[in-house]
Amino acid sequence: MKVNFFATLRDIAGGKTVEFDVDHGITAEELLAAIVKKFPLMDKELLNEHGQMHGHVHFFINGRDVQFLEEGFQTKIVPGDVVNVFPAVGGG
Repeated sequence: MKVNFFATLRDIAGGKTVEFDVDHGITAEELLAAIVKKFPLMDKELLNEHGQMHGHVHFFINGRDVQFLEEGFQTKIVPGDVVNVFPAVGGG
């Protein structure tokens, strides 16, 4: 499964798109855990002290922020889904 990273997360991931060897039908929560396992430095970038995603980080499945999906982080990711992870970006 391919995951696209943006902004500062690309530096940690070593590029824009990273392939993860996971089963299809994995939940967003399980994929998030796989991301942190593969890239331990993303832990503090993505998760708070309770292991939940920071409110300023956005995890999109097919262009929709997972926090607004009916199943939230229990949403299953199926073949063909596009996953993007965006950190908060400041600037002006």
